[in-house]
Amino acid sequence: MTAIGVAQMRELAETAQQWISEGRAGFLARPITEQGFGPRDAGGAVLVDPRGECVGALYRGVFDAELIAEAGAVPAGVSARVCEVSVHGPEVIEARLTCGGQAEILLQPLSAVPGEWWELLARGAGVALVTRLSEGADQAVSEVVRALDAPGTDAERRAAELLGTHRAGRDALYGESGLVLVEACPSAPCLVIGGGGELARIIERQARLLDWDAVVVANAAEAGEALAARRDGACLVMLSHEPDFDVPTLRAALADGIPYVGALGSRKTQARRREGLLADGVGEAQLARVHGPIGLDLGARTPAETALAICAEILGVLGSHGSAVRAAGALRDTDGPINS
Repeated sequence: MTAIGVAQMRELAETAQQWISEGRAGFLARPITEQGFGPRDAGGAVLVDPRGECVGALYRGVFDAELIAEAGAVPAGVSARVCEVSVHGPEVIEARLTCGGQAEILLQPLSAVPGEWWELLARGAGVALVTRLSEGADQAVSEVVRALDAPGTDAERRAAELLGTHRAGRDALYGESGLVLVEACPSAPCLVIGGGGELARIIERQARLLDWDAVVVANAAEAGEALAARRDGACLVMLSHEPDFDVPTLRAALADGIPYVGALGSRKTQARRREGLLADGVGEAQLARVHGPIGLDLGARTPAETALAICAEILGVLGSHGSAVRAAGALRDTDGPINS
């Protein structure tokens, strides 16, 4: 979920709640399918007022006028409208887009979007919206899926997968019942950084650039409280080499199923931690979840480079929805969609 994705949707929630409380007509617009456009916000969306106001960001606003016109033309009683938009040639440069593209945009009146969606977004909870469109795409039914809900349907399972990456995302599923749009707005990752110093401060700054939360803790008790408070999105970055700090904190993070558990240190330090965790009853399967030495092998030497390598590894783990890191090779050596 990207800086714009999660943060923007939370801001949209506040605006949507305000418009609803005022009895103001408004529409939520977001893409169902996309082709082109280059790097883009996976959670991009915009609130449209038929009178001409737009709040949010979608393709740098190049289609705002079209969306306003479409919203104004939606008949009463229609709960969804799908419109096609495209930008090519000189318009791409004027809009400051990386490249041209086309998309199908879903417009829904705010009255058709569950109020619970906006409430949970505003609170910062991990939540997904599953919208089922009718065959004619003029009616839609939306329901909320929380991060901790047990998935049942294919759409709910896909929602759980997207929420597990801790990045905003959308996916369109096609089945016998028609088109289902799954939109995930997870809670932002929170790096619980064990131990202070220059590297901790730089990791904290790097996390903020990614629109993640970060907290630096000084002992095992503080770490335990931080991990528990942010369990839905917590990631542990253990920098301390103190046995009464690192071993119990690593053990607690593994026991709680924290999606990313990493530990800085030499091979000797990693071996000492491993022995301590084994002595505390941690099994081999759990030990395999510890990323130590921490970070991707980017040739990092300086604290800033090391912080980048650590955050890159966390991004890879969260993007894989598990303890493994996706292959961090060059994009030119891969096939398939670039932004998958």
